[in-house]
This record gives sequence, C-alpha cells and structure tokens, in this order.
Amino acid sequence: MSEMFLPRFMIAAPNSGSGKTTVVCALLKALLDQEYKVAAFKSGPDYIDPMFHSRVIGAKSRNLDLFMLGRETTKHLLAKNAADCDIAVLEGAMGFYDGMGKTEQYSAYDLAHATKTPVILVVNGKGAALSLAALIKGFKEFRADANVRGAILNNVTAMSYKFYKEVIELETGVKLVGYLPHMDDCNFESRHLGLITAEEIGDLQEIISRLAEQAVKTIDFDELLGIANSAEDLIYEEQPIASVAKVKIAIAQDKAFCFYYQDALDLLKELGAELITFSPLVDKELPECDGIILGGGYPELYAKELAENITMRTSIKTALKIGKPCFAECGGFMYLLERFQAAPGEIYEWTGAISGETFMTAKLNRFGYITLTAESDNVFCKIGEKINGHEFHYSDSNNNGHDFLAVKASGISEWSCSHANKVLYAGYPHIHLWGNINFARNFIRACDEFAKKRD
Repeated sequence: MSEMFLPRFMIAAPNSGSGKTTVVCALLKALLDQEYKVAAFKSGPDYIDPMFHSRVIGAKSRNLDLFMLGRETTKHLLAKNAADCDIAVLEGAMGFYDGMGKTEQYSAYDLAHATKTPVILVVNGKGAALSLAALIKGFKEFRADANVRGAILNNVTAMSYKFYKEVIELETGVKLVGYLPHMDDCNFESRHLGLITAEEIGDLQEIISRLAEQAVKTIDFDELLGIANSAEDLIYEEQPIASVAKVKIAIAQDKAFCFYYQDALDLLKELGAELITFSPLVDKELPECDGIILGGGYPELYAKELAENITMRTSIKTALKIGKPCFAECGGFMYLLERFQAAPGEIYEWTGAISGETFMTAKLNRFGYITLTAESDNVFCKIGEKINGHEFHYSDSNNNGHDFLAVKASGISEWSCSHANKVLYAGYPHIHLWGNINFARNFIRACDEFAKKRD
C-alpha cells in the first residue's frame, strides 16, 4: 500500500440544483488565480460537469465512480491524478447521501468516506432562514462519519449571511466558510441530459471569472484551505500498467460525440495506443488508423449534419466491413445504425453499419447502474466475463443487440443489449475501461491484429 498527503475537500449538497457545479467552478478558478495547482474530480458517472472543471483548470477533470471502478481503483486514480497538485477538489453528485436505490451506496457520501475527504455542503439559502441550520445539522448527523466540516450558502444576500452566520454555526457545529449571492448572468443552462456542455457556452470564461471574483470577496479561502489540509493521508494501492502493442485508434471528438472518461483514454495510451481525434461532423473520412472509438454525446442535435456528411458515413461503414475494430457506446452506437427518426416523418440516414433505426422518446430508458455479462466471446472479453457500467439516454432503437446481458445493480431487472463480435462492441451502455482493464487490453490486441493483417 502507498500513502500520500493530499489536501482535498468535496463540495456536496442536499440535492441537485443547489449550485454545486457553479460553486466548484468559482473555487477552481479562484484557487488557480492564487497560483495553486488544482486537480478536479466528479463523483459518479456524469460526463458534463467534468467538462466545466476542465475548461476552468486547463487540464482534464476525472470521474471517481465507486460502482464502475471499485474502491481501490478509485483511490488509485485520485492519487495518480492529484500527485503533482497542491489541492484536489471533488464535486459530489445529486444529494450527498443519494446512492443506489434506497441506500447511500455509491453516493457522494460513500466516495467521501472511501477517500477520507472532508465535506463542504453547498446549501441553497433562497427563501430560508433558521431552517438552514436544521438542514445542515441533519446532513452532518445523518451518518456519524459524514465528515461535514463546512458549508457555503448559495443565493443569499450579504445581509442575510451576516445576520444568520453565528446562529447557524452555534446550532450545527459546522463552520460557514462563505456565500455566493444570486448572479443573474452566471447561470449554466440545462437540457435533457443535464447541463449544456461547456463548449456550447461562448462566454463561459467570462462567467467563471465573474464567479471567481465574487468567491474571493465572499468565501473564506483560509478556512477552506484549512479544511483541505486537515484531510487524512490518502492510502491507496498502486496499479501499474504495461504496454500491450503500438496501435493507432481514431476517436470521434466534436460537439456530437464528446462523452469520454479521460482516465479510460489515458489507460489506452498507457497500453500503447496513439489516439487520433476526428470529427464525424466536419471531416470527410476516417484518419489512418487500426481501430475506431465512437463515444456518447448528442448526435440527435446534429442529425442533419451527420446525415449530410456522406463521405464520413461511407468511410466508417467501409472500415467496419473490412474488420477494423470499433468500440461505440450510446450516441456512437446510434450513429452506426441505419437511420435516426428525429420526429414522425423526419428521418435522417446515418452510417448503416448496423441494421436498425434509432429515435427519441419522452423519458429516460433503462436508466442507472448495470453489470454487463458477455453472452459470447467478443472484442472485449470471453463469454461470462463482466464489467460494470450505466445507461442514461432518452433515445432508443429497434435493434439494441443481444450479445451482453445487462442486470440492474439493484437486481430488479435485466435485459439483452449490445452488438459484439471479434471486432465490434456497439451498444447503449457506457463503461469505464478501468472497471475491467482486460477489456482495454483486448481491444488493443484486436487493433494490433488488424494492423498486422493490413500490413
């Protein structure tokens, strides 16, 4: 086992919509302006919040998901990615105790407990007074080891904060480290999968700068850093990675395909892959490569542009036809189907590498954590092997595949999913390759075999 001193804190909240991402972005930028080297992390599987973190700190934010990664890998990745930083800031997901089903398992609380990270609650103070003390006290005492060390009030005035600060601290035993007032011009918009992506906000840097300027005025950074420095040493197990083969993998990265776990991409690099980015929206064909990755994102928002790029669609379909390995999940899987129905009578032709049609629905489909078990040997694994993942999509298709069995983490339901053979994995589930490193190794090997056959 290894041990490291890592100043850190988690920003958590009673519920979604409390302003966690806004506060985290403000703190990251303010710490950066004070010349701290900051590592940013997000609890759970969310892709969008880490994009905001990354835009602030100028380096990739990472996901820490106990279900998909397991506890030891989670702690290893926290230590690895924060090794050369002065401080780590973790953002919780949903409400602090909101885990799987009726439990706190895999929640922000569970992550804070596993990593021994002090917690600072962000509480929306709009329309409340002494009740804020009851809320904070309840979250602090709901579990004896919650480690709630501070709180930040959001959407309150300077007058209200000063008036109630002493009594809230007296009633709760929790230090108020500051507040943010309501700022009309600093809101992040949402859509069906959560916040709109960072790339879509043209004045994002201006917004974040305004938030940071406000944070410096109304948040006690000495207190904040004191909480971070009080964190216990992080104890973790090193997980060394050896190269498998030198291969070139083309990875779709643009507005339509942008959902990736940076640690998973780094893992592929450590295993020997050179990742070459391309855009299915604007590039005419695939770059020279030995394999393809099509991640999730918002292809439904760019259905017409994807359909009109006929040369790219043809290039990808031809690549799969000749046996070039491909890993496509969620939006990437949708793009491989023949058609997308945006609305009744509004149909766009897509790649056609897999038969079937995809379409939008009015609700989330098969939402939540799942365990995938292979029903046959494939590009990732042998029959019976497993990896944890999740589904989160409003679309569906009439051909979701049947080469893996998905079982809800709660065990209450299961379904067949994904198309998989010796050179292809394509399906709705999102996975994290650190969840089963052999999946990544085997994909690299398949790309290497294709390269050798081509040569």
